[in-house]
Amino acid sequence: MENNKPLPLLIRVSLWTIGGLLGGLVGSLTAVMLTQAIKQILDAVSRLSTIWLLLLPLLGVTLAVLVLFGLGKGAPVQTLVPRQDANLDQLLKQTWYSFPHDVARADLTGDVVNTAGAEERFPWKRAPLRALAILSTVGLGAPMGTESPAAHIGVATGVWLSSKNPALRRLVRPAAIGGGAASVSALMGIPLVGSFFMFELSQRRQIPLTPERAAAMVAGGVVGWGVNFIFKLSLIRLVVPRVPPADLWDAVVAALFIGAIAGVITSLSSEAIYWARGLQKQTRPATRLLFGSLVMLLLAIVTAQVASPAAALGPGGGAIVWAESVETTSYHLLAVSLLRAASTTATVVAGGCGGVFVPFLAIGD
Repeated sequence: MENNKPLPLLIRVSLWTIGGLLGGLVGSLTAVMLTQAIKQILDAVSRLSTIWLLLLPLLGVTLAVLVLFGLGKGAPVQTLVPRQDANLDQLLKQTWYSFPHDVARADLTGDVVNTAGAEERFPWKRAPLRALAILSTVGLGAPMGTESPAAHIGVATGVWLSSKNPALRRLVRPAAIGGGAASVSALMGIPLVGSFFMFELSQRRQIPLTPERAAAMVAGGVVGWGVNFIFKLSLIRLVVPRVPPADLWDAVVAALFIGAIAGVITSLSSEAIYWARGLQKQTRPATRLLFGSLVMLLLAIVTAQVASPAAALGPGGGAIVWAESVETTSYHLLAVSLLRAASTTATVVAGGCGGVFVPFLAIGD
């Protein structure tokens, strides 16, 4: 605003587009580097023997819990309602290791949702600690994904870039939105996936979709797609059917039938995951880690017997490769999908730090 007069809509949209492009470029590159590191570690792990494939995911989640609850401290430094006591605000400065006492530390979308519409309040200083937890969880083979980590790191990078540069502070919100959208699009290679991902998260707080916010989302999504295209990235494997349907009716029936089954499994799993994240207020981290790890190990052993050890590893690429390379029944595939969904839920219970969209995408595939 200048002289207390709002800027014309076209200028506001242009500024938010620039912010989305800037935050998207820096955020997507940061998220891609983290995801590439995860992929390299996961590739090395996947070549090990079966016993390591079963045990290393447990080690990864254990390291994540140690990082978040050992290095991280539980000072109540974040609230959703601004504090009334200015002195209190000064005493509780945000640090890279301080976590709010009332937020699940492994929940990566929580901060994105809670600060939607006020992205300048995003706790970017805690991103390095969460990045370590993400690297150990997903890199060592726990059944979690990279999309929420990408969005979290992208938003954090956008806020950091704008907050640290006085000339860019007015662009902090579009830079954060663009960073999150671009990071997801860079992983998927589809521009509007990241845009709609950030839109969906903002709708959880019912933040209105203004032309400015839409411009930042679209700009970020396009930048992320551009990064994927220029560097020829292949970070998330999408399945393309080898046998085309006989006609349009077969295609519609197959899509509705498979979509309904996958939707039911992921919906029930999502409810279980919400329940699991709620356990952080009721049980100690060590208790959750012990219980969740035992369930993870049991499910991994069963999955290895039903399918293959690689099918239990990582976000789900190994399960997709197994499904494409063997002749089996639909009931067999459904059993593996259920086991994978339960494994992701158990990982959340244990304290793993990662996303759930990619594992659910693998279930649908």
